[in-house]
Amino acid sequence: MDLKELMAFKTILQEGTFSRAAEKLNYAQSTITNQIQRLEKELGIQLFHRGWEVELTSAGQVFAAEIDNLIQHWNYVSELTKALQHDEIGTLHIGGIESMMESVLPNALRKFHEQKPKMACNFIQGNTDSLSQLVLQSELDFAICGEPSDLSFFYFEPLYHEKIAFIVDENHPLSGRDDISFREILEYPIIAGGRTCLYYLRLAKQFSRFESKPTLSTISQISAIPHFIRKNPGVGVVLDSTSLMTDIIKIDVELSEPFIQVGILQRRNREYLATSSKKLFIQIIKEEIERISNANPTLHI
Repeated sequence: MDLKELMAFKTILQEGTFSRAAEKLNYAQSTITNQIQRLEKELGIQLFHRGWEVELTSAGQVFAAEIDNLIQHWNYVSELTKALQHDEIGTLHIGGIESMMESVLPNALRKFHEQKPKMACNFIQGNTDSLSQLVLQSELDFAICGEPSDLSFFYFEPLYHEKIAFIVDENHPLSGRDDISFREILEYPIIAGGRTCLYYLRLAKQFSRFESKPTLSTISQISAIPHFIRKNPGVGVVLDSTSLMTDIIKIDVELSEPFIQVGILQRRNREYLATSSKKLFIQIIKEEIERISNANPTLHI
């Protein structure tokens, strides 16, 4: 049994006759007939009643009900064997949010190349929205990002939580105060990440609870926000792991749901090839996050 025989059987079902199936597949009709005869011989059953019209036997009806699964499985096994054959010399496409690009992924790449020196890696930085789209389009093997609002097409494995943090210049009026209400920061200009950043929806939800609308500026690169806050009367909104200069400090602001879940995002509803290289890189990432979290309490595993 081979894939051509299975495709010939499926095409006959779709087209209704051997001749139209042969025309669609660009075969001679005798070729289609021979393929079905070989298939029947290999299975030890008769699939069609012979005649002008295509009529399945009882056994043929059972086989027809499973033909799509058989073709899908055939393709999966074929792709898997090719992937395993080339696992040592290929390319992994990995996405990550900004905080992953600073230490986790660089360290993971170094450790990965100790075991897979010939495997190339292509890294793409983005926010959860952009990375999830790339995963959905199969342009990324996986991504380390937040949990998309719609998980219908994804498998998400949580790894840790990031905390939303508020920062100000050391000379800001709110500097050094404890238990600052969210209403109080609305009196100052707010600088936050772009509308598709991890925490933007959380902030928007919090803003909606107050009549007054804040003066909100957005920056796509979260790591740049502390520079905009420097000698500025505004309040910056970052992630707790964001690096700060010595004259920028965090302030204690009341916020409901301050934690954002970060994890491994992959496509759902497809046979995902669990190559040793992909599994190895994901395992190294998990170990690296655990190592960093043990030394940095801002990562909440």
